[in-house]
Amino acid sequence: MNLSIYLIIIIVFIILISLKQINQYERGVKFTMGKYSGIMNPGWKIVVPVFQTYKKVDMRVKAVDVPDQKAITRDNVPVIVNAVIYYKVANAEKAVIEVENFYYAISQYAQTTMRNIVGEVTLDELLAQRDKIAERIREIVDKETDDWGLKVNNVELKDVSLPESMERTIAKQAEAEREKRAVIINSEGELAAAENISKAAEILSASDGALHLRTLQSINDMSSDQSNTVVFVTPVEILKAFTSFKNKLTKE
Repeated sequence: MNLSIYLIIIIVFIILISLKQINQYERGVKFTMGKYSGIMNPGWKIVVPVFQTYKKVDMRVKAVDVPDQKAITRDNVPVIVNAVIYYKVANAEKAVIEVENFYYAISQYAQTTMRNIVGEVTLDELLAQRDKIAERIREIVDKETDDWGLKVNNVELKDVSLPESMERTIAKQAEAEREKRAVIINSEGELAAAENISKAAEILSASDGALHLRTLQSINDMSSDQSNTVVFVTPVEILKAFTSFKNKLTKE
C-alpha cells in the first residue's frame, strides 16, 4: 500500500515538473533527444524531463537601439549616426536553430549596413532624404535576416551629428542662401514696379492733359503735408514750352 502511494506521488511529481506554460505572446521550440521535434503553441505543454528540452521565443515586436556609428559620407564628411530598428520573430524555429543570438546578430548587422549606406550618399542627401535612406537600410537588413526567421518592420534614423566646424559652415551656407533669396525677391519687386511705372507713363503721355492733372493732384497731396518744405515737380513738356516761348521773344 505504501509502495502504491509512493508511486502515485512520483508520477504526479513527474507530471508537474513536465508541465510547461507558454504564454500567448510566446512560442516554444521543442527538442527531443537533441533533435527539433516541433513548435509549442500557447498553453500548458508537457516536456518530458531528460529526454526533451525546449526554448521560449518572444514573438512580440522588439526595438533595437543601434548605437552611434562613425561614418564618412561620399563627399568625405565625417558624421555620427544612430538609429532604432523595429523587428519581430516570424519563424521561431529558424530564430533558434539558424542563429545563436538573433538579438545580437541583427544589431551588429544593422550597424555595418548603416555605415555602408551612409558611405554611399552625400551629406546633403543624408540630411534631406533620411526616410529614404532608412528604408534602404530596412530592406537590406530584412533580406539578410529572413533566413534567421526575423521580420524587420521599420528603421528610423534618430540623429545625424556633424563636427562643430561643419555645423558652422552649414549655418553660413544657409544664411547666404537666405540673403540670395532676399535679393532675388527684392529685384523681382523692383522689376514689377518699373514695369508698372512704364505702363503708367505710357498712359499719361497718350492722353492730352493727363500729365497736368497728375501734377495738380500731386500738388494737392503735398498741400496737406505740415512740413515747411514743398518740392514742385515740373514736367519736361512745360520746360520745353517756356524755352520755346523765350526763343520766340528773343527773335522778335
